[in-house]
Amino acid sequence: MNNFKFLKVASNIKIRFLRNKYKNLPFVVFLHGFKSDLEGKKPSTLVKYCNSKKIGFLALEYSGHGKSSGKFINGNITKWSNQTTYVIKKIVKKNDFILVGSSMGSWISMKQFRIFKNQIIGFLGIGSAPEFLEHLMWKKFSKKIKKEIIKNKVYNLKHGSYEYPITYQLIKDGRDNKVLNKKIDYLKNVTMIHGSKDEVVPISFSRKILKIFSKSKKKLLIIKNGDHSLSSKKNLKKIIRELDLIVSTQS
Repeated sequence: MNNFKFLKVASNIKIRFLRNKYKNLPFVVFLHGFKSDLEGKKPSTLVKYCNSKKIGFLALEYSGHGKSSGKFINGNITKWSNQTTYVIKKIVKKNDFILVGSSMGSWISMKQFRIFKNQIIGFLGIGSAPEFLEHLMWKKFSKKIKKEIIKNKVYNLKHGSYEYPITYQLIKDGRDNKVLNKKIDYLKNVTMIHGSKDEVVPISFSRKILKIFSKSKKKLLIIKNGDHSLSSKKNLKKIIRELDLIVSTQS
């Protein structure tokens, strides 16, 4: 049985998290993407896999996401990374775990290595987007949009059927959370999965992550015709297959 619960991480912030009933190792920790939540196919597929293996699973919704409290426009990479750290310490504790990061979740995953490097026994990235705020948003915004963000402190960015309120504090905080400028000394498995037709985040971002993990056992899987979410049944099977390879090296 899966348990959605809430954990108070600050006086006015409660984070919703999902965990299963197992405490067997290794834990799998899933970190979702920008403006996403735990209602999608990835977390449900991952928790089913962990249940079948009778190993621990944890996922959380950052403040302003899903059913966690707080306003999205007040959030940033620093806050979301710190919330993630807090929840891992409370739920996973001193146990070993594998990080699975989707899009922005990979950026937040990389921020966890400075705290949990000795506990992290694998890292699986899906359509990884480290430092996307600067490289995929700010640098591509027109002068008009940049002026609006600076003046009004927020700009509602429309992408498909979604709207993302982009704040100036979020952009500036992203610059303080660079992860692609320093190598991570880590010897275990790092696997990046990216769709060949990802129109949101270029494959080069996954390649950049692999360069950061220069000593790791590295793998890049490019899924033919795959989009950014990689949430089709076929693609989810490929994600689980790669996760299982990491899990099996620990048993």
